[in-house]
Amino acid sequence: MNMMKYKILALLCMVTLCVSAQKNMIDGVVWIVGDNAILRSEIEEQRVRAQFEGTRFAGDPYCIIPEQLAIQKLFLHQAMLDSIFVSDSQVESQVTMRVNYFLSEIGSKEKVEEYFGKPLSQLKDDLRDAVRDQMVMQQMQQKLVSNVTVTPAEVRKFFNRLPQDSIPMVPASVEVQIITMDPIIPAADREATKEKLREMAERVNNGKTDFTILARLYSEDEASAKQGGDLGFFGRGMMVAPFSNVAFSLTEPGKVSRVVETEFGYHIIQLVERRGDRVHCRHILLRPKVSLETKTNTITKLDSIANVIKEGKITFEEAASNFSSDKTSKMNGGIMTNENTGSAKFEMQDLPQEIAKMVNNMNVGDISQPFIMMDEKLGREVFVVVKLKNKTTAHKANFTDDYQQIKQLCEAQKNEEVVNKWIDEKIADTYIYIAPEWRNCTFEHPSWLKEE
Repeated sequence: MNMMKYKILALLCMVTLCVSAQKNMIDGVVWIVGDNAILRSEIEEQRVRAQFEGTRFAGDPYCIIPEQLAIQKLFLHQAMLDSIFVSDSQVESQVTMRVNYFLSEIGSKEKVEEYFGKPLSQLKDDLRDAVRDQMVMQQMQQKLVSNVTVTPAEVRKFFNRLPQDSIPMVPASVEVQIITMDPIIPAADREATKEKLREMAERVNNGKTDFTILARLYSEDEASAKQGGDLGFFGRGMMVAPFSNVAFSLTEPGKVSRVVETEFGYHIIQLVERRGDRVHCRHILLRPKVSLETKTNTITKLDSIANVIKEGKITFEEAASNFSSDKTSKMNGGIMTNENTGSAKFEMQDLPQEIAKMVNNMNVGDISQPFIMMDEKLGREVFVVVKLKNKTTAHKANFTDDYQQIKQLCEAQKNEEVVNKWIDEKIADTYIYIAPEWRNCTFEHPSWLKEE
C-alpha cells in the first residue's frame, strides 16, 4: 500500500463542496474513534462528493471512506496533543488560492455559488476547516517520518529484493541550461505605462471611478482581473518584496498606492482591509507593450551571445551568470531545476512547451537559436537560448544510474512502514466502535476489528 492512500483524505477535502447527503437515509453513529463519532451521513456525503469529483475507489467506498475518516481523526487528535497547528494566514492563503481558482475556472462569483449550491462566504468557511485539517495532518505525517533515513546499504538491499517486474521504468529525461533575457523597454514606453496607472489611481482616489471596474477592464493579471483585482488576504512574505512593502504601508482602506514596479510589471494597489499580520488588497497590473523593434534587438543580442559561446570565447555557464535575467538558474550555470522533483532532470512533458519543442531534436551539447517563450510565472514573453546538457533514454532503473530514484522509493517504503506502525499502535490504544453492519469490510488495517 502506498502512503499516498492516506492522503486521499486531503484530496477529498481539497474542494469542500457541501453536497447534501441522501435525504431518505436514517442518520446515526456508525463508527466511534476515541471521543469522535463518524456519522452515516458524513460517510454518505464524502461518497457523493467523491463521485461528483470523479474520485475512484479501489474497493467498496462504504469501507474505504470510514477508515479514511477514522485515520484522519487519529492524526488530528495526535496533532492536538503535540500542539501542531497552522496559522490563520497560512490557511487563508490556501483558501484564497482555491477560491480564486474556482472563480477563474467557473467564471464569476454568481456561477461559483450556483455550482457549489451555497454562498461564497459559506464555501470559504467550509474550505477553511478542511484546509486547516489537511495542513495539520500533513505536518503530523511529516513529524512522524522526520527522522527516517536510509543508508546506501539499505537502498542496495531494497533494490536487490525488488522482483524484476517491480523494477520501475525510468522515463526519458533531459537536462537543460537556459539563458533568459528580458526585452529592454524604452524609457518613454515605461513612463507611458506608469502614467496610465497614475491616472487610474487619481480617478479612484477622487471618487470618480470604482477600482474594481478598472481592474476588470484593464488589468493584465487575468486571474485577479475577473474578480476586480481582488487578491484576498495575504501575509508579507507571500508576495514579492516591492509589492509587499507598498501593500503593507497602506493604512487607509479604499486609497490607492503609488505605482509599484516588480518583475511582473507595474502595479497600483488598493487596500481593502487589514487584519493582524495580513492585508486584503486589490491591484491592477500593466506591462509596457514590446515593440517589434525591441523584439528584434533582443533576439539579435541573444544570437550574438550564443555565437560567442559556440566559438568558445565564453562558456555557457559564464554567459548565464553574466547575461541571464532568470534569477533561479543564472547562478547555477543556467541549469533549469524541475520544481516538481528538485532535480535538474525533466521529462519532456514537464518542460515548458516551447523549450520541449526546441530540444526535442537537439543533440547533447547543442545550443539553440534564440526564441520567444511565455514565462508562466511572470505571465509575459521572455527571450531565451537553451543548451541540451544531457539526455537519457527510457530504461529500466539500475542502481548505478538511478540511485536517487531508487533511494526515494526506499524512503517512501520506510516512511509508509513507520506511518502504518504508528496507526496500528494508535488503534490499539484508542477506543474503537464499529456498528455491526459496518464490520464486514476488508480494511487496510485489520486491527480496527479488535475485540471491544
